[in-house]
Amino acid sequence: MTGHRLWRGAALLWLVFVLGVAVHQWRFWQDPKALDANIMSLLPVDEQAPEVDLATRRLAEQASRQILVMLGTPRWDDTQRAAAAWRQALAGQGALVESQALNAGAFAETIAFYRPWRDRLLTPAQRTQLEAAQTGARTEALAQGALAALYQPAVQARLSDWLADPLGLWSQWWTARAAETRARPRDGWLWLSTEGREWVVLAYDITGSAFALDGSTARGDALQAAQAAARAALRADPTVAAGAEDLEILRAGVPLHAEAAATQANREINTIGWGSLAAVLLLVWLAFRSPRPIVLVALSLGIGCAVALSVTAWVFGSVHLLTLIFGASLVGVAEDYGIHYYSSRQSQPQVVPQALMRRLLPGLLLALTTSVLAYLALGLAPFPGLRQMALFSSVGLAAAMLTTVCWFPLLDRGTVRPNRFAQAVGASLGRWPRLAWPARPRQAYRVWIACLLLAALGLTGLLRLQVNDDVRQLQSSPPELMQSQIRLARLLGVASPAQFYLVQGANVEQVLQREEALKARLEPLTRRHGFGYSALSDWLPSLSRQRSDAALTAAVETRVLATIGPALGESLRRPAFANEPLTLERWLDGPGSAAARTLWLGELRGVQATSSGSASVVLLRGLHDTTVLPALAAAAEGLEGVRWVDKAGDISQLLGRYRLAMGLLLLLAHAAVFAALAWRFGRQAWRGWLPTALASVATLALLGLLGQPLQLFNMLALLLLLGVGVDYGIFLLEHPNDGSAWLAVSLGATSTWLAFGLLGLSSTPALRAFGLTLMFGLAIVGLLAPCLRPPAGAPTDAARGGAAP
Repeated sequence: MTGHRLWRGAALLWLVFVLGVAVHQWRFWQDPKALDANIMSLLPVDEQAPEVDLATRRLAEQASRQILVMLGTPRWDDTQRAAAAWRQALAGQGALVESQALNAGAFAETIAFYRPWRDRLLTPAQRTQLEAAQTGARTEALAQGALAALYQPAVQARLSDWLADPLGLWSQWWTARAAETRARPRDGWLWLSTEGREWVVLAYDITGSAFALDGSTARGDALQAAQAAARAALRADPTVAAGAEDLEILRAGVPLHAEAAATQANREINTIGWGSLAAVLLLVWLAFRSPRPIVLVALSLGIGCAVALSVTAWVFGSVHLLTLIFGASLVGVAEDYGIHYYSSRQSQPQVVPQALMRRLLPGLLLALTTSVLAYLALGLAPFPGLRQMALFSSVGLAAAMLTTVCWFPLLDRGTVRPNRFAQAVGASLGRWPRLAWPARPRQAYRVWIACLLLAALGLTGLLRLQVNDDVRQLQSSPPELMQSQIRLARLLGVASPAQFYLVQGANVEQVLQREEALKARLEPLTRRHGFGYSALSDWLPSLSRQRSDAALTAAVETRVLATIGPALGESLRRPAFANEPLTLERWLDGPGSAAARTLWLGELRGVQATSSGSASVVLLRGLHDTTVLPALAAAAEGLEGVRWVDKAGDISQLLGRYRLAMGLLLLLAHAAVFAALAWRFGRQAWRGWLPTALASVATLALLGLLGQPLQLFNMLALLLLLGVGVDYGIFLLEHPNDGSAWLAVSLGATSTWLAFGLLGLSSTPALRAFGLTLMFGLAIVGLLAPCLRPPAGAPTDAARGGAAP
């Protein structure tokens, strides 16, 4: 009675915990920030330079709310008509709001903001020109040029009167700034003419959360409706020269990728999760033909997934989409405990449920331990995404196990009768061949030939195995969206956050001065290789640079006006400019910061930065030649507070290092598992370990033969294969001739294989590699494990000692 009360007490405590999880689940799904689709949150934090990680994340956050759209036709009038219809279609709907950051009308406001400080805004070429004008001959040449500009029609529009800018420096400075985007104001639009098309550029800010897991595509639907309206406008007007088919539309932006990821995740969770659940419940029905096992096994799976989700959210603050997709495959693993219980219940109906569970508990705990250790091994890599997956899966398995152990003996009433399907599967163990070395020489010769052929095939596959540690394997956006993003960025010359310089200093002035030192090194590279850069100091020079440039401009322009004055018969006086310098605070509050505000990171709070204070980033534009990257890295060498960041390259290298580290860990894990099996099963331990070891080698060979690259996620899958696959050997060593144990192993292996086989259908390359590896490995383990069980009549060491349940 005491044991029964303890059991009921444990069941009651578990019920209280599950009810608490249910309350958290209701709140979790009401929180729009509970789920995360940002690919950056999967990547590791740079423990040596946390400020780099913070800068990368801030850049990603700043870009996460804007969408860029380009509409182009061969004729400007037709493009305007299509753009007007597009704008009207999106007016009033809530998903997208047109941004003012790239509004053509904001250009005049920006010019007016900067005008008081015109005298201290110079390009490097202008500065060199003015410094050389200190000689009389150069001054005379500048005076002649200024006089010609006064009387001749201007080649380009002047942005101020001639006396305020006699040398035309202001217009030239704005031309240099305009090079940061190739779009220009025209007729109230942002316009670009290239590739035989006249383009309109539109920018939108999103409203609400960047993504929703309900499968909705509000932003995509809004853009599709606008696209239909633009094409309809071209079809409806007979005077339009371009047809609707001539309209080309490009779109780019993190929100579009997030929405695509959410839609894909919704689809894959349904496919993997519900597909796995349907397969598990079908197998349970075929084996036990009773609603009670179906309900209880489904209950254990549901509680396992719910507890895993709540604990992961509690530890990490949010749950990533890839964790949910990966966690959906947990259904195919967590059902093993319930199936094993009901298989034994079916074969031993006379045993009381609690007594039966006591017999099964040692084997179930050993199987849980190996699986949890395998999942936790995923978390050894410094990737938050992998650690989420490891925690989610480990907690989910433990919760499913606790549900089975605490509740099944109390809720399970009645009997589970044998049926033809269960009997046929259980009886098949006796017909399964046991591998043994043949006694006859001729048969041994044939076995040698077969082993050599298999070894040669495996060696061929291993030699063909290629590695791929590219971080882009984490990205799974639709190809058409990626192509549109790449082309739009190329046409507009948009700066990429993939590589950048992080500039740090004790204060704003030091940051700007260090930027200016970096730009001096970059100028020769940009001229030689044809790319550009975007820096905060282009729009906000340091105070020392402002003072020196203002003095230089005043000296040269005063001398030029003094030279021109007698020729005009006038006394020309240069107008005064602002006495106060342009400061960061004034710049941030004004419209002049719209184009470059994202380059300023401010104070790096929340990290132990190697250089405390403020920081900015210098982004690169139009960089397509990766051979320049070493030269760009060298440009930062020796500059205090300046760091070259190639996040994609760094993460790819890290993936490679951890692939090697996980390979070594895999070997150590195999040794540890073999030691644990030897402690329990003695000299028969190799029979439980060898199927998984052979399956691991065979899986690598198959990947090589199929041309699949080897990456970190294959190694992590092999670690999980060790934890899951060895369970089958454990169950068959515990019960080498028990048909019910074989029924449980067969059902569990089949459902697990289906779950990870469905994971192999994921469009995310990393998850697909994970699923394929386990699909191959689990199939091979399932075929080999019964072949290597002990001979009939030979009990295991565990059984001799009475330890086997």
